[in-house]
Amino acid sequence: MNDEPAAAAPEKPTLPDRLSVNPKSPHYDEAVLSCDVGIRFNGQDRNNVEEYCVSEGWIRVSLGNKVDRKGNPLTMKFSGLVEPFYRDEMRSEDS
Repeated sequence: MNDEPAAAAPEKPTLPDRLSVNPKSPHYDEAVLSCDVGIRFNGQDRNNVEEYCVSEGWIRVSLGNKVDRKGNPLTMKFSGLVEPFYRDEMRSEDS
């Protein structure tokens, strides 16, 4: 018999208004990216998002394996409704 309370899961950081997966970007946040972050864009889950901004309503998506002359991935910007979420929270709600 163990009277100790169960260890609570560590709190996740709140999702920022703008986030990038590029470490060179000022909007890069390793603490947030260490959790599994998902993006729902216009009601559809996207898994190739390089950067997003909720307040301005856009995502930046990589174009396959294409890179520019400096080795950075080529991206395209799309406008619409952006909803970031933690994927593991969505899985627990589905169960």
